Amino acid sequence: MRAVIIGAGIAGLSTALRLHQAGWETLLVERAPARRDGGYAVTFGGIGYDAAERIGILSDLQARSFETTELSYHRSDGSRLFSLDRATIAATTGARSLTILRGDLESVLYERVRDHTTIRFGTTLTSFEQDDREVRVGLTDGTVETADLLIGADGLHSATRALLFGPEEDFLVDLQHKIAVSMLERRPASIAPGTTGTHSSRGRTAAVISAGDGRNVAFFGYRADHARPGADVHAELRRIYGDLGWIIPEVLTGLQEADSIYFDTVSQVVVPSWSKGRVALVGDSAWCVTLFAGYGSSLAVGGADRLVTELTARPDHIPAALQAWETAIRPEAERKQRLGRRVKGIYAPAHPLTLWLSMLPLRLASFPLVRSYMTRRYIKG
Repeated sequence: MRAVIIGAGIAGLSTALRLHQAGWETLLVERAPARRDGGYAVTFGGIGYDAAERIGILSDLQARSFETTELSYHRSDGSRLFSLDRATIAATTGARSLTILRGDLESVLYERVRDHTTIRFGTTLTSFEQDDREVRVGLTDGTVETADLLIGADGLHSATRALLFGPEEDFLVDLQHKIAVSMLERRPASIAPGTTGTHSSRGRTAAVISAGDGRNVAFFGYRADHARPGADVHAELRRIYGDLGWIIPEVLTGLQEADSIYFDTVSQVVVPSWSKGRVALVGDSAWCVTLFAGYGSSLAVGGADRLVTELTARPDHIPAALQAWETAIRPEAERKQRLGRRVKGIYAPAHPLTLWLSMLPLRLASFPLVRSYMTRRYIKG
C-alpha cells in the first residue's frame, strides 16, 4: 500500500511514521523549502500522549521537553502583578502531559521517519483524480504520483481541502485574533531561565518563554477584525504594541534579527466531512482547534495514530476505514473547538475589568478548590 501525504508538519510526519510502522510506502510533500524549527510551546497530552507512548516516541519527546518554573504576569512598567510556581503549573496541566516546542515535536517525528519515507521539499499539490482503485496526484514539480491514499496534512490554509471541498473561506471560522511567534536570539535580562513572562493590555498579549537550552520564544496575540494577516509583520506589531513598556520594545527590536516569524490569523476549520473516497484531511486542515484550545499537536498525533489503526483493520476498504476513523475522532475535535471558542477571550481581553476577571482564577490557582475547577474547565473541557 502507498500513500502520498501533503504537508510535513506534525500531522503529516505522524501519519507517515504510523503508516511506515503498518507496512505502507509513503511520499511526503512539503511546500516549504526546508524544515522549520522553533514555534510556540505546546502542552502535549491526552490522546497525543497516549499515541506517542504506543508508537514509541514518548521518551524522545520527554528528552526534548522543558519545565516552566515560573509563570509571571507583569504591568506595562515591568512591575509584577502575580506569578504561578512550578507546582501550581504542573497541577493545572496534568501528570500525563509535557511542554515542548512545536519544532522539537516535529524534529522527533522527522528523525524517526526520514529514513523510511521520501520527502520532497519545495513542492505541493496541484491536482488529483481518483477512482475505486487509486488516486493520481499532480505536484508542482511536474510529476504525477499514483497511490492508494492521499492525505492532506497541509494545515489551516490547506490546498488539499480546497481541491477536495472548495475554497477555505467556506470552512474557516475566524476567531478575530492574530498571532506572531518567533525565536529570539537573546533573552531579556528580566526573564529568568525557565520563566514565562506575560503582559496583557486592552486586547493585546505579549509573552517571552524561556524554553530550555538557552532558547527563547516571543509570542504576540491580539484582537483583530480582519481575516488575513498583514503584509509587514514588523510594522503591524509596532503599530499594535508600540505604546507598551516592560520588555516589549526590546523584543520588537530583537524580532528584526529573527530568521522567520510565524504570523497568521487564529481560525478554526469546520468541514462537514474529513474525507471523500481515497482522499482524507488530517490535523489542522481538517479540524484546526487553535491555540485557544491548546490541543492541536496532541490531536494531530492521536488522530494520525487512530487513522492508521482503522486503515489496518480495513485494508481493502479505505473509504470505510476513513469513515470509521472520523466517527472515532470527530467528537474529541469538536469538543476542543467548543472549548477554544469559549475561552478565546482570556488571551487578550479588551476591557480592563474583563482582563482582571480572566486573571482571577490564575491568581487563586494555588488554592485546591480553584485548581480543581481550572482542571475541569480548561483541561478536561
